[in-house]
Amino acid sequence: MALVVQKYGGTSVGTIERIHRVADRIERAVKDGNRVVVVLSAMSGETDRLLKLAHEMTALPDERELDMLLSTGERVTIALLAMALRGRGLDARSFTGRQVGIMTDNAHTKARITRVTADRIREALERGVTPVVAGFQGINQQSDVTTLGRGGSDLTAVALAGALRADRCVIFTDVDGVYTTDPNIVPAARRLEKISYEEMLEMASLGAKVLQSRSVEFAAKFNVPLEVNSSFKEGKGTLVTREDTDMEAVAVSGVTGDRNQAKVTIVGVPDKPGIAAALLGTVAKANIVVDMIIQNVSHASLTDFSFTIPRVDVKRAVPIIEAASKDIGAKSVSVTDAIAKVSLVGVGMRSHSGVAAKMFEILAREGVNIMMISTSEIKISCVIDEKYLELAMRALHTAFELDRGSSGDRSGVSSTVR
Repeated sequence: MALVVQKYGGTSVGTIERIHRVADRIERAVKDGNRVVVVLSAMSGETDRLLKLAHEMTALPDERELDMLLSTGERVTIALLAMALRGRGLDARSFTGRQVGIMTDNAHTKARITRVTADRIREALERGVTPVVAGFQGINQQSDVTTLGRGGSDLTAVALAGALRADRCVIFTDVDGVYTTDPNIVPAARRLEKISYEEMLEMASLGAKVLQSRSVEFAAKFNVPLEVNSSFKEGKGTLVTREDTDMEAVAVSGVTGDRNQAKVTIVGVPDKPGIAAALLGTVAKANIVVDMIIQNVSHASLTDFSFTIPRVDVKRAVPIIEAASKDIGAKSVSVTDAIAKVSLVGVGMRSHSGVAAKMFEILAREGVNIMMISTSEIKISCVIDEKYLELAMRALHTAFELDRGSSGDRSGVSSTVR
């Protein structure tokens, strides 16, 4: 008897009719002899509605209270699905993050899971109960409600699968797998049959919205078999798994684009040891993630220091950065939010040369200026003007033959638009 964790996103439970469809799928899985643990997001648009209410109340909502508010969305869907399952004769029970024992740190709105007890879930499964768990939420050591950031229900599902040693974790969403790029931008994008944890982690952190990056990190750490599939149609999805030799046959597996970026430039920074630590340390203490960093060549013992942060954190970050800049004697701070990040990802980059040179050549041919560059073993990212993002993604996807595949192709279809 297999133990399966199934997670359903907001669009999958966006209406009463769709919740009934989810209930039908779960009923079939249980009747097939599986033990099923279900994790749900809030109804599509509900989290945004709650955020809007909070910002109508105050420009900068207290993050503890914001978590208390946002955590209510998932409680609605778990209760409704449990009712639907019980109406089908299944013994189902809904559980909040607190009841499941999802313990987190104190970083409200983007908390990190520290441990998962899952005792009540194990007890429920032993009694033949189908647990329906609220995703996206947990509690800290003070028993305050915390939330896990956008896409946090993915993390809840993977963490539970790891704690329960589930046979697999299936993320049901509105797409039928992981694509070579966003099919809404590049219609020739292809679904991948499998992708490595490393590649998926890079793609998720670089803008691909299929899976939350921390959920992939968790899956890799605890070797959780992870599948991305559609909740609206039957068929194979994409398996996220350990790297194998076939994956290295292709230099580039995917192209991603991320509009949620802002560039902060601090002008006239004293060029001496400890300055970067002083600047970025204050940002880190505010739980704001810094991505790409560039320091210009020093002139007259002064330099310019630039880095990117999530666009959603700009309002909160700017006062902190301005205060830190004043303390170190920098001249000024400027913020540019009309930027985007385009990236190539592929484990094959380790064994294929010339990928970066070809990327820069393609962007230059399209008249796209590169502001910042960041690389790792399996990815190359460029910050560009936001208005050129879709052009850059289409050009790179074609140039690296992702719309046609190759001898090492990992795609199961020729062309599918999500």
